[in-house]
Amino acid sequence: MNQGRSMRLFLVDGTPNGLLTAEIMNWTGHTLTGPRSKLTNLVKRPECARTGIYFLVGPDPDNAMRPLVYIGESDDVAKRLKQHNRPESQGGKDFWEKVCLVTSKDQNLTKAHVKYLESQLIALAKQSGRCGLVNNTAHDYTILPESDQADMAFFIEQVRTVLPVLGFDFLRDSQKLVEAQRDSRDAPQTSARFTMELSKYGIAAEAEEVDGDFVVLAGSKARNHWVSNSSYASYQPLYQQLTEDGVLVSNESGEVVFSQDQMFSSPSAAAAVVSGRPANGRTTWLEKTSRKTYGDWQSAMVEAQTPAIESDD
Repeated sequence: MNQGRSMRLFLVDGTPNGLLTAEIMNWTGHTLTGPRSKLTNLVKRPECARTGIYFLVGPDPDNAMRPLVYIGESDDVAKRLKQHNRPESQGGKDFWEKVCLVTSKDQNLTKAHVKYLESQLIALAKQSGRCGLVNNTAHDYTILPESDQADMAFFIEQVRTVLPVLGFDFLRDSQKLVEAQRDSRDAPQTSARFTMELSKYGIAAEAEEVDGDFVVLAGSKARNHWVSNSSYASYQPLYQQLTEDGVLVSNESGEVVFSQDQMFSSPSAAAAVVSGRPANGRTTWLEKTSRKTYGDWQSAMVEAQTPAIESDD
């Protein structure tokens, strides 16, 4: 079973939409994030004068389902952020709306360290498929002693832990999360698998819950096209994006299958992609053993874990 972690969040401005710092117990890293509108205040912070890595994050006009991300490094982050804030005609970047920078509290990160971190994080972002990378190049920087590489591997794992807490999911690896969940013998979700069938179209899919996400497993089948014309909160852009990304592919029989495990934010999002139309995942997914709907299965799990309220008698 995974151990709990302590994380300290501090609202610098005292408001939820301002600058925010995050630290993990027993980690020398320090994270600072905020909206671009607060850049004037952010670059005044002492962290911005240190050596570190940073992420510029903004919406993708061509894909509403994931953000655009630029990953960079500098020994003077404030200077680089000022450059990125210029108009594109002057070498800046217009797309980003949020910034997140990671430095070290003990200031032991060197230029070599952050160049290595940048290289590794760009590779991880590409692997996750959760963002569109703005970086034009990605240098394979491995010029570090073995001991330093081990230290940076630990540093990266902490970065991947803290970023989702701050609302940045683009470094999460769905495949590793699935494997970790299957390896955990104490997690109650390990034995729970869900199925969904559309017998009329020969479609059958299987899924698991992993780390708060709903994961449709590789080999599951889906509708060969989006069939609904409904304007109601449609997941059609998600279906199209998964097709373009090669997650939904046609096999030799002309059937559309998932080429890899794919995370979804909810059972309904997964059900919509499988069925090619909006669907209520809480009723269409069935727990494989009990044949209960996902909604009934989840309710039973919650009721079983809720402590009984003692009477005053």
